[in-house]
Amino acid sequence: MNSGAQAAAMNFLNEVADEFPSAISFAAGRPTDRFFGRLNGAALLDAVARYERHARISCTQSKHGPNLLQYGRTAGIIGELVIEQLASDEGVHATPDRVIMTSGCQEALALCLPALCPDKRDVALTCNPTYIGFTCAAQAGGASVVALSNKVVSIADAIERAVRELRRIRRRPRALYLIPNFDNPTGRLLDERQRKDILDICRRERIVVLEDDAYGMFQYDGEPVASMSALDQSGCVIHLSTFSKTVAPAVRVGTLVLPESLFGDQDARKSLWKELVQRKSFITVNTSQITQAIVGGLLLQENRSLKEWIRPAVNWYRTNRDVMLDHLKRVFAPISTRTWWNRPAGGFFLVMKVPFRFDADSVTDCATKHGVVVMPMSFFAFDKSQDHRIRLAFTCVDPEQIRIGIEALGDFVASRMGKWGNCRQQATVV
Repeated sequence: MNSGAQAAAMNFLNEVADEFPSAISFAAGRPTDRFFGRLNGAALLDAVARYERHARISCTQSKHGPNLLQYGRTAGIIGELVIEQLASDEGVHATPDRVIMTSGCQEALALCLPALCPDKRDVALTCNPTYIGFTCAAQAGGASVVALSNKVVSIADAIERAVRELRRIRRRPRALYLIPNFDNPTGRLLDERQRKDILDICRRERIVVLEDDAYGMFQYDGEPVASMSALDQSGCVIHLSTFSKTVAPAVRVGTLVLPESLFGDQDARKSLWKELVQRKSFITVNTSQITQAIVGGLLLQENRSLKEWIRPAVNWYRTNRDVMLDHLKRVFAPISTRTWWNRPAGGFFLVMKVPFRFDADSVTDCATKHGVVVMPMSFFAFDKSQDHRIRLAFTCVDPEQIRIGIEALGDFVASRMGKWGNCRQQATVV
């Protein structure tokens, strides 16, 4: 996946709905619009007013509190409320001097990568496939990215192999990007043992883990796994989260939480915090105080937790996932030995294997001739290992669209396979 392909794929993700407006889209990993009505104009104004009242009472610097229309504190103004929410909802504990409010998780990546990998010999590691936004942020910040080997089952073992290979060419892995909860694009959930093994090798090799937890609150099956930040005993995890999925993408508010100490060194952590704040002042000056106030007002309304707020969305997404799985099983029964898909325990995506190479041209054919848009996994990969896989997002559609879309996807796959078309028709008649 070269830099041009990464940028093109990122643009495709952002613009796919406009490119094929009449097609059902399983491409974009967006939250559903159906609950945005709770944040109508009046509700947004109420949230801002609620936060302003809270700020006037709690502010020690001025009896008036922050002026939301003015430039604000670079590190943010709602850190203390977010700290309570992170502790309540995700088991992540922090102090104000370790928190930076960012313009979404994307800015957090853009801040961290050049700070952690300042030298040309420095490398950021990631899985293959991985979130496109990470590789684009690395490219924009001048950080080199190396993908972990897919030939090693254990991520921890793959990290060890990468460290050995990089040392031979005098390169230094300084960061590891991971989405341990319901990964984008694979939907994978890392269990506690896997997380501890990764933390152990990162501690030994002094590799900072960038834990992207955009989807952790959207769990549909099983018990939650402790975050890597909560499991971190050595100070090697920077926890990244966003309100784009839990509140709304338009607020563009994210959170960056540094460990108490960086590999046991509190001065190093303080120095990194100052550097990140300075970098942010160069890039965005500060995250919008109005959108921070919206998030802060909502947190005050919801008693510093978003679990109940997102419950309707969680139930909707679980239903959509199950509907998609049911229709995949029915539609693709005639070629069940030649296709495969996973059952994610949470998140926004599942992955499907198809019997042919699914590329950008396939996306266009599938959208224009069959009316459904999917994402090739090759867009997220560093090699050809994902060429026969697609990512299906199930959050921003309804059950009827899923039914129609999976039927359309089946028609497209049938048209590409030729003989299977007759088999599928016969199976449908029966």
